[in-house]
Amino acid sequence: MQVQIKALVVAPSHRMSGRPRDGMAPATGPEDATTARVRAHRGIVGDRYFGTRSARAAVTMIATESIEQLERDLGAGPFDPALSRRNLVVEGFDVDALVRCSFTLDAGHGPIRFRSFTPASPCAWMNEVFAPGAHQALRGHAGIRCEPLDDGQISVGPATITDVAPLAPHELKRPTRAAATNGQSAIPGL
Repeated sequence: MQVQIKALVVAPSHRMSGRPRDGMAPATGPEDATTARVRAHRGIVGDRYFGTRSARAAVTMIATESIEQLERDLGAGPFDPALSRRNLVVEGFDVDALVRCSFTLDAGHGPIRFRSFTPASPCAWMNEVFAPGAHQALRGHAGIRCEPLDDGQISVGPATITDVAPLAPHELKRPTRAAATNGQSAIPGL
C-alpha cells in the first residue's frame, strides 16, 4: 500500500505535562524533522521515548484522515496533524487498523518492521491543541503505539506499508518482570 508520511515529530522533551489549562511547556529544540533514525526496540533517536521502558509504545502514528474527520466532527480547523504529537503523520492508510498487528514500513531507505500492541489514546490535551471536544471526538481513531523491530531511517515523503498481519496471541502477552530484570526478552524471537 502506497502512503505518504506527511510529518515527523521527534520531540526531545515532554511538553504536555501538568494541567492542560496551564499550556504546553516550551520546546527545547526543533521537533519537526524530515528524516529520523529508528533503532530496534528503542524507538526514534532523539525522541523523548527513545530507550525508555516503554519500548512497546516507543513510536506513535496517526492518519491525516483522522484529523480531517476531527475537523468535520467539530466544525473547526484546519488543524495541523503534527499537534497530535504523534511521531509519524501518515496519509492514505487507516493507521488505527494496525493495532495488534505487525507491519513493515519503507520510506525509501529500506524496510523497518513494527509491532503495534495498543491504540494511542487521546488525552485532555487534545482539547487545548485542537479545539474543545477533540479529546472525546478522537477516541477510537487517535493512532497507534508501536515498537520498531529493525534499525533504519524514516523520511517525510512517499512510503509503503506491507506485510500487515495480526499478532499471534503469545505476542500480545506482556513481558514478565523477571525476564526484564535479567536482560532476557520475554517476547519470543527477540
